[in-house]
Amino acid sequence: MSTPSTQKAPAAHFRSADERSLDELLELQRAAFLRDGIPDAATRIDRINRLSALLLDNAEEIAEALDADFGTRPRDLSIATDVAGCMIDLAHQRKHVAQWMRTEKVAKSMAVAGFSQRIRHDPLGVVGIMGPWNFPLQLTVVPAGSAFAAGNRVMMRPSSVTARTTAVLAKHAPDYFSLEEFAVLTGAHGSGSDFAKLKVDHMFFTGSPGVGASVATEAGRNLVPVTLELGGKNPVVIDIDADIEDAAKRLADARMVNSGQVCLCPDYAFVPEAHLQRFTDLIVARWRQNYPSILHNEQFTSTVNEKNYTRIVDLIDDAVSLGATKRQVVPPGEKLPDADARKIPPTVLTGVKAGMKIEEDEVFGPVLTLYPYRDLSEAVDHINGHGHPLTIYWFGPDNERYEALQRSTRSGSVNGNDFALNLLSAELPFGGVGGSGMGSYHGKFGFATFSHARAVTHSRMPISFGQLMSAPFTSMDSRSTNLQLSMWKWITRRATRKNR
Repeated sequence: MSTPSTQKAPAAHFRSADERSLDELLELQRAAFLRDGIPDAATRIDRINRLSALLLDNAEEIAEALDADFGTRPRDLSIATDVAGCMIDLAHQRKHVAQWMRTEKVAKSMAVAGFSQRIRHDPLGVVGIMGPWNFPLQLTVVPAGSAFAAGNRVMMRPSSVTARTTAVLAKHAPDYFSLEEFAVLTGAHGSGSDFAKLKVDHMFFTGSPGVGASVATEAGRNLVPVTLELGGKNPVVIDIDADIEDAAKRLADARMVNSGQVCLCPDYAFVPEAHLQRFTDLIVARWRQNYPSILHNEQFTSTVNEKNYTRIVDLIDDAVSLGATKRQVVPPGEKLPDADARKIPPTVLTGVKAGMKIEEDEVFGPVLTLYPYRDLSEAVDHINGHGHPLTIYWFGPDNERYEALQRSTRSGSVNGNDFALNLLSAELPFGGVGGSGMGSYHGKFGFATFSHARAVTHSRMPISFGQLMSAPFTSMDSRSTNLQLSMWKWITRRATRKNR
């Protein structure tokens, strides 16, 4: 099949999603799924190709919309994350889908006895995808690609906070997809809560833990399975053998990606006590170097809206009022923070203690908290005293202390010596644990999330298990049962001795 960039379907197939209600769109996609049956590999690849083309063909308009939604957002960042950043996983899905969707034959030795077993990887039907505002396309399009690879239809509900970006996607999507395949929904279809109530076959949500709990509750009422990709205060541990200058430079850069508005951004760091002052100075120096201007700097991403701007400023002020020390990078001649531009200067906090709001709340902004430590156990205890983060960062050698950190904590991932390395490989799962989420996607993990592993058996054996397990039970049945009991006792005793 040709992609729509070279050949488009008849106009009647490409109508705006705004012309139909949520329930009508769901019924349209479900009816089409049942009518057409399970799509072959060529159809799935074609859908992935069209999804890629939707972003690539309209990349500049998307970048302009993101800049308008944020107030200021660099074009290079938007293209790298919300357009090109999607292509790694879409390309991986396209390359492997034909292999992943094949029926697997298992327990082949049993087939000799006349009992064949296999696993089908069937699509679920219609998948609902709800996305956040920080990367409104990457965090909706990538799971949509996984859903297409698994053979599903997709209803997508990007964030209303980035309404201009959603509008661009909704405007162009009908040029690439029939509503029977893919529907982009806007605020015209109601709130995210309305979308969460849909009786889709799987609901995928990326966003805050609070909203994620609400989505899971709504989906649970309809027995709709959910995947939740949430946030969390991501900790950093600087090892005693780390290169302090390099670690400070990398951490300073990582904290400022999208002005800290990233679920994988480092939130706070444990620094060897003897290096805390120097490390703080190095962080501030790196920011001064990177941001000689901020207020009118188009490469400095604004906080997305007034609500979040006020929340972050309040977190800083609360900490300082309760005794924390603040160091901010404010270029000469500028007055920051600035409410009109929604720009908050890069900020380091030290002396943060329990009782300060920033101790518990995910910042999601350009603020980094630093704690001194003498022994790794102090960092581990602090991390375990809070919710399981989406990721943990480590700066230092791949040594026993790094292994101890992994053994002693729980998180969605662990990244050593750089920012968000787990996003660079389609071979790794992306997801949280506990308060940072449930389920995962990317690569084959995304395909599995949106598929049903369906057991299929077939018997040519002369015996009937139904007959063996129903009355009347004979003396021969009793002897067989007792023999099984004796056999399993012997096997268990043997395994116990071997384990000792």
